[in-house]
Amino acid sequence: TMCGIIGCIGENAAHAVFQGLKNLEYRGYDSAGIAVRYGGEDIIIKRRGRVEELENEIKKISTKMAIGHTRWATHGKPSDENAHPHASGDITIVHNGIVENFAALKKELVAEGYEFLSETDSEAIAHLIRRAYRGDLIKAVAEAVKLIEGSYALLVTARGRDEIIAAKRGSSCVSGAGKGGYFVASDEPALAGFCSEICVLDDGDIARISERGIEIFDARLCPVSRPRVKNAASAAELSLGEFPHYMLKEIYEAPATIKNTFRAIAEKREKIESIVKGVNGIFIVGCGTAYHAGLVGKKYIEELAKIPVSVENAGEFAYSNPIIGRGDLIFAVSQSGETADTLEAASLAKSLGARVVAVTNSPHSALSRLADFVVPVEAGVEIGVAATKSYMGQIAAFLAIAKILSGESGEGDEKIAEICKLIIESVNIDAIVDACAKSRGVYFIGRGLDYAVAREGSLKLKEVSYVTGEGFAAGELKHGTLALIDGETTTIALAFDNRTNGKCKNAVNEVTARGGRAIVISNDKEISEGLEGATTVILPECDRLCSPFASAVVLQLVAYGTAIKLGRNPDKPRNLAKSVTVG
Repeated sequence: TMCGIIGCIGENAAHAVFQGLKNLEYRGYDSAGIAVRYGGEDIIIKRRGRVEELENEIKKISTKMAIGHTRWATHGKPSDENAHPHASGDITIVHNGIVENFAALKKELVAEGYEFLSETDSEAIAHLIRRAYRGDLIKAVAEAVKLIEGSYALLVTARGRDEIIAAKRGSSCVSGAGKGGYFVASDEPALAGFCSEICVLDDGDIARISERGIEIFDARLCPVSRPRVKNAASAAELSLGEFPHYMLKEIYEAPATIKNTFRAIAEKREKIESIVKGVNGIFIVGCGTAYHAGLVGKKYIEELAKIPVSVENAGEFAYSNPIIGRGDLIFAVSQSGETADTLEAASLAKSLGARVVAVTNSPHSALSRLADFVVPVEAGVEIGVAATKSYMGQIAAFLAIAKILSGESGEGDEKIAEICKLIIESVNIDAIVDACAKSRGVYFIGRGLDYAVAREGSLKLKEVSYVTGEGFAAGELKHGTLALIDGETTTIALAFDNRTNGKCKNAVNEVTARGGRAIVISNDKEISEGLEGATTVILPECDRLCSPFASAVVLQLVAYGTAIKLGRNPDKPRNLAKSVTVG
């Protein structure tokens, strides 16, 4: 599962775990549960639905030990039974990850008499630990995890023992001491407000959390030390402040993300120059929004540095027999640094001799540790499931990289943040939102850089408003999609390149001639000349390299506005979670 987990030993542990789960809902929110030691008994409270469903029962409980879980289903539909924690005899667990050999383990365990009460793969872990348990919980966990194929971040308790055992492989896991006790969780935001410093567990680590503190061991149970680092997430960052939703708050944070990313990369310019020196070929991999950022990156690098770039969906890369090796460079793009397909692609590229550069705003993530170098995306913590400011940071990173590859300075980059701020605060998008909200389908078109942003604009609208559509190259309109155009569809054309704006206008006229609604977003004040029946939205003047930032922030605002108009919650789109750690 793609989930969030947290455990606490300390005063008011159940309340701390409940708050931590609220912080983690971006990782999954179809069911939630907490296991507590109360009155000498181990009690599990779990429900289908949001974390808030647990509040009435949790606030009655005072306990010094608790573990909790918020879930996004992969094995087994969302239900009370499939919600975590899971128990087997004296053992209780919560799990983030996926047990790839679940079917074989279940068959073996059922034959031995173990009863499965859920459809989840995670329940097998509880049975494995119970089978191995002889009074020493950490030894039982170490023995059981050797049998698991796949990924896990795991928290385990046993009846009568005042300790939480954590184990990690593939999925992220951090620990820390702070206000009110000792903590362990899937990532930093869970511990915001509790721990100012954290330890990031390595793959294979097993930790014991007790009233004495946190002890970390390797897979052979030899004590190890992990450095303490600053918790990148603060309670202030998790506050909505004056905003109704995280998505809108994070769109407003895009100018700061752009400015901070340019600055952070400028400080690492010499190191980046040495990494990219003498490169043969460049590959970019990512999934979803990160893949779309790669499409913009390709255009920037090819235009400025004149180096051919191949962009591939990370989920396809590992199975495409990539022709990549020594002397090649792969940029692996991931907001979370945990995306399973992107990690797999980066690992394969590294095994073939390529240098791996992570483009991420998660400096302690699995991808950051795998990479030869990390290009910082200074977006800070992003809570909204639909990536907004992190996309802006990623394309800023690629523009900066392209300039370094071409030997250009970063002169003028500061203006990009200013233009985005101006657009966010002043551009009227009501007409676009109204059109999208009443459309059966919305089609985003453009050429070159505009095409790359059209892909992302379509994804954003689908993610948060559930309005179907497609983003594609403007020239492809008459090669099939024109058959879908009628009075119930809207076509949004991005036109920021004087070399191709004429052709883009031709495509728009084809749409309106067939009764379709059309909206043109451009920085060209004269764009409306020769357009028949289309609405135009004119943005502030910006050059072509700046245009993806300008058009993307408008389309993010359109997606948000459409979701609100249709009564959707843009922070918690159905069926989606922030980080996809399942391949």
